[in-house]
Amino acid sequence: MRSKRVYGLDVIRSIAISLVVISHCTFLFYTETNNPIILFTRTLGAVGVDLFFVLSGYLIGGLLLKNIESGKTSFSDLITFWKRRWLRTLPNYFLVLVLNVVLLLILGDALPKSLWLYIPFLQNFINPHPDFFTEAWSLSIEEYAYLLLPFLLYLSFFMFKKQHKKLFLKVTLIMIVALFAFKISYYFNTHVTSYKDWSSGFRKVVLYRMDAIYFGFLLVYIMNTYATFFKQNRKICISIACTVFGGTHLLIYHYSLLPQTHLGFYVFFYLPIVVLSCALLFPYCIQLKQHKFFGKVFYFLSTRSYAIYLVNYSLILLSIQRNFKIEQLAFFEKGLLLLLFLVLTLSMSQMIYAFFERPILFYRDKHVGD
Repeated sequence: MRSKRVYGLDVIRSIAISLVVISHCTFLFYTETNNPIILFTRTLGAVGVDLFFVLSGYLIGGLLLKNIESGKTSFSDLITFWKRRWLRTLPNYFLVLVLNVVLLLILGDALPKSLWLYIPFLQNFINPHPDFFTEAWSLSIEEYAYLLLPFLLYLSFFMFKKQHKKLFLKVTLIMIVALFAFKISYYFNTHVTSYKDWSSGFRKVVLYRMDAIYFGFLLVYIMNTYATFFKQNRKICISIACTVFGGTHLLIYHYSLLPQTHLGFYVFFYLPIVVLSCALLFPYCIQLKQHKFFGKVFYFLSTRSYAIYLVNYSLILLSIQRNFKIEQLAFFEKGLLLLLFLVLTLSMSQMIYAFFERPILFYRDKHVGD
């Protein structure tokens, strides 16, 4: 399994999960703060999730393109594709969902009334995500992205009797444009009073965010079509990514751009800019050569990244916050809690990966076709 991995994608996955975890680490020092450095660090956690979205689209889009090239365009091939995706994503998700339920029962808290919605991933399909197992918001977006566009793509194969890569491009572009209509509706029908309102009611809602994954579809198509160009200009791409991303956030800071005052910017421009910046990292990272030491670190973080993402916040960070009054602790004590947080996160993720996730993946690769 390790020999099939692409080192550059492991690097991207490691960067994404590191940004998420580092952003969560700040909550062990400051629960509420106006410090711009801390706030920007927390913003990088959100960027880490967007990087995951683009990576997912890149990988899934690449698999679909391979299916088209090899003639695997029947509905039975689509079912096989879904089976492999579900065996990758659903077991960990439902395991951690159960663990979150068990934790609430142990603490004596009431279970959320919307708990059943977590099974079909409908808890944030059009509404803000409930305040329970909050990491699940991004999983809902990914699951519906995997369902909707691949189904429409294979339906187009059946209807038009064509199996060309350009059909992949056309269907992807149509989906992105169609989803844009929901953003327009949000802009004209929503009153936002804070960043939190926009984040929970827009950034973390399925209908408004599936396009982030479909931009990953476009990325893999463009990089495959113009491979030589991106190989020759990979340094320019990463330079543009850093300039655009950094410049955008400097403008936000300098002009105090907030969702409640500049909603149009945050609905129509900010997230696409972040996604574009993430996408421009790929041409550079894909061509990285494996480092002897850091390669092992990236491999470890990459393979455990899904488990790390699912357990680090709701199960571990919130449990620490419930048992310790962060504001009353000395800096050294907060440092010890940080160490505890990281050790528990890595240990629990390792157990899930070694004894649950990896055996399921071996089963999938052995019994479910490519």
